[in-house]
Amino acid sequence: MSDPKKQDNSREHLANERTFLAWMRTSIGIMAFGFVVVKFALFVKQVSMMLGKENIIHSKGYSGIIGIVLVAVGTVTSILSYIRYRQTEKQINEGYYTHSSLLITMLTAFIFLVSVFLIVYLIKSL
Repeated sequence: MSDPKKQDNSREHLANERTFLAWMRTSIGIMAFGFVVVKFALFVKQVSMMLGKENIIHSKGYSGIIGIVLVAVGTVTSILSYIRYRQTEKQINEGYYTHSSLLITMLTAFIFLVSVFLIVYLIKSL
């Protein structure tokens, strides 16, 4: 005979897994965006060298740093989402749940700061 407590929690566990997978998709998206930023900067440098114009874009090389930081943040997001998934799983099994918005707040603040930085960077590069 199966444990009734586990049957009652199946919906919560499935929701927890869906949330974890959504966070993993978010972290992969952040890492992919960082990869694209780095590769696009290299592409622009190669095209300018092929055209014989070294100064097509007046860049200080921040795009490589931004891309690497984005990949690192995506990696940290995946680790933090796994930690949160395990905490929530434990809370569901113990019969209580406490909401934590730390990961959401940190990621939102980071994306906001990167967005502002990219806006300033693009305005200055015009």
